[in-house]
Amino acid sequence: MKRLIYEVTEAFRIAFAQIRAHKMRSMLTALGVIIGIMAVTLMGTAINGMDVSFQQSLSMLGDDVLHVQKWPWTDVEDWWNYVGRPPLRPEDATLLNRVIAATNNSELQVAVPVVQRNQVVKNGDKQVSGVFTQGTNGDYSQVMTADFESGRFFTNAEAQGGRPVCVLGFDVAHALFPGGLALDKIVSIHNHPFRVLGVIARQGSFLGLFSFDNQAIVPLDAFRKYISSANRGTEIQVKVKDKRRMAEASDELQGAMRRVRSQLPEDRDNFSINQQEAFKAQLDPVEKGIALAGFFITSLALFVGAIGIMNITFVSVKERTKEIGTRKALGARRRTILLQFLIEAASVSFAGGLIGLAFTWSLALLIGLAAPALPVVFSPALMLIGLVVSAGTGLAAGFFPALGASRLDPVVALRYE
Repeated sequence: MKRLIYEVTEAFRIAFAQIRAHKMRSMLTALGVIIGIMAVTLMGTAINGMDVSFQQSLSMLGDDVLHVQKWPWTDVEDWWNYVGRPPLRPEDATLLNRVIAATNNSELQVAVPVVQRNQVVKNGDKQVSGVFTQGTNGDYSQVMTADFESGRFFTNAEAQGGRPVCVLGFDVAHALFPGGLALDKIVSIHNHPFRVLGVIARQGSFLGLFSFDNQAIVPLDAFRKYISSANRGTEIQVKVKDKRRMAEASDELQGAMRRVRSQLPEDRDNFSINQQEAFKAQLDPVEKGIALAGFFITSLALFVGAIGIMNITFVSVKERTKEIGTRKALGARRRTILLQFLIEAASVSFAGGLIGLAFTWSLALLIGLAAPALPVVFSPALMLIGLVVSAGTGLAAGFFPALGASRLDPVVALRYE
């Protein structure tokens, strides 16, 4: 054991002496590993960022909320069985709440009707188009996951009275009132005045497709009176008491909705119960496919770096053939020679990995400063993986040249010119 420790220590000393003696060659050899590790870790950082962004987007939908809608969130082949479904009505939420109240130990807390339209919201000569406008009641405050930058949500009394009040998303409020003084001001929605009760804090977008900050929320009765009385686009959002029991809550909701819709036992459901897991099930394979393709492409750069290390290790073995012969003639074991060149190759690769990680960390920091909304996750686990991969690349690339060096005949090596 002591001999092995001495051999390893001596191998590190010789390896570092060779790296110092050939600084430029070592740096050029490590360059391939630097580029490879940067490519792999940047891809890992991007994948981690995508995952964080995805989870943040899903959390905005509410991980304890079930969505009752006409259509499912998954692709359907028999669409003709869905298109003929009767639309949901806001009154269905009232009936559903009665069923929930009459159910002992119900897994469901409250059902909230939501009617949706895209509208233009104006303030004088300023306007925001395509604002996602929702009509609902005061219980929606129990379902929504966002905080308020200022103000409050409207109450059930205000909603039932059809008061023309509203809550604005962050972007809408700051576009119409650049000074951030939207509270208690009047905005026009569908050419009718609404008083601003609250401004929702910035939330961001859902997978970069839909901005939660571009919305307005008004009482349901005011929505039906001043904006649209049609039921098209209606959904019922149901708050679950314990998100760990979503499956049980979904089963209970299915039975309750069948009662609300007066369906017979042999009838197919004429509604869909959606939850965020449907998005996750659809997007997980896409995310994994992107990750596999990205890592395959970036690993090619690391493979090029490994070829460079193998090539330079072969050159080093050729240059030091006499030295190898002398050491073997003086009693050096094959293991000693093997360790010497393996550690030298691994050291160059490991140093390249450290430099590559430093560059990646710097780039991730700059991206985070330049685009704060873009999630950049450079995790300790990714750093550890980068170091292990860089050291492993050096060991793998240097193995065959080192094995060849350890098998040299000392007599032939001493005569080598």
